[in-house]
Amino acid sequence: MIEMSSQTLVLRAQRISFSYPERAVFNAWSADFFAGLTWVRGTNGSGKSTLLKLLAGALPLPTGQLMLRHLEERLQPTDYRREVFWCGPGAIPFDHLSPWEYFGFVRGLYPRFGVNQLGTHIEGLGLNMHLNQRLSALSTGTQRKVWLSAALAVGTAVVLLDEPLNALDQASLVYLLTQLARKTVECQQAWVVASHEALGDAGESARVLQLGV
Repeated sequence: MIEMSSQTLVLRAQRISFSYPERAVFNAWSADFFAGLTWVRGTNGSGKSTLLKLLAGALPLPTGQLMLRHLEERLQPTDYRREVFWCGPGAIPFDHLSPWEYFGFVRGLYPRFGVNQLGTHIEGLGLNMHLNQRLSALSTGTQRKVWLSAALAVGTAVVLLDEPLNALDQASLVYLLTQLARKTVECQQAWVVASHEALGDAGESARVLQLGV
């Protein structure tokens, strides 16, 4: 496991609490997220998806604090969200758009979006033939690849991937795992991946955050 103290702190969750009506998920829970790759693991119901939504600002945080470098999510929500990109486990939002239109929309939201890198990821994930179709007409796996291409190119300080291996074909799976392995030595971005599946070489070098223990 990589020694955390030797890496750059990007995001800090301090004493966060969150409950659904039927159960508490986090109670005064804290963790630090460093540049590189953090693999969030845990059984079903342990809070993996909830954690990523909280870090993304997609769920309101009742108590606690999220600090992304100098930005506090509660006090500077817009600036905070411009530095966090979340790729969820379900269907891609804005499915009335084509992939090209979706990439343009994302580029407008995130100023460091890497257009040159995007072309590499489109090719690596086999998306070239789908770029002008509506997202709603694409399979679940192809929609996932569009969302993942944006995540790989977005350039935000934090990238959150929830079950990114779901519904991918073998070639795309190999490509994504290769990209994630490179993020284990990423010196600027914090990549946080929640997955019940093994991450290959990336998983061997990632920090592991175990929930539900």
